[in-house]
Amino acid sequence: MENYILIFVGMVTCLVSFASAKPGIATFYTKYIPFACFKNQDHGKMIVVASDALWKNRAVCGKKFTMKCTEHRNGVPHPCTGKSVTVKVIDQCPGYPSTMDLSIEAFKIIAKPVAGIINIDYKKYA
Repeated sequence: MENYILIFVGMVTCLVSFASAKPGIATFYTKYIPFACFKNQDHGKMIVVASDALWKNRAVCGKKFTMKCTEHRNGVPHPCTGKSVTVKVIDQCPGYPSTMDLSIEAFKIIAKPVAGIINIDYKKYA
């Protein structure tokens, strides 16, 4: 009985943690270049570039976001892994239609790369 209670509490915690999330779109990139927030400083592989809508004159520069794949956008069935990932904003992606453009390493955690583009829920990392 204790195990069922722990499982239930865990499920409720997951639901509550993404209840305040915003919907968005994610893609990925494979080539790393110098970026606006930190120039050539290495910030690992869990990084993302933000669209104009999020960038807001560098307001999200260096901020972390947690995101999770919610569904496909291009017909690839079941692209989501069910996992979430926390990434740091390192640059802007001007004129780009997606909300977030993740490093391939971050994208692979939440979805199959063959999907190319996915719907996500995201929120600022606390």
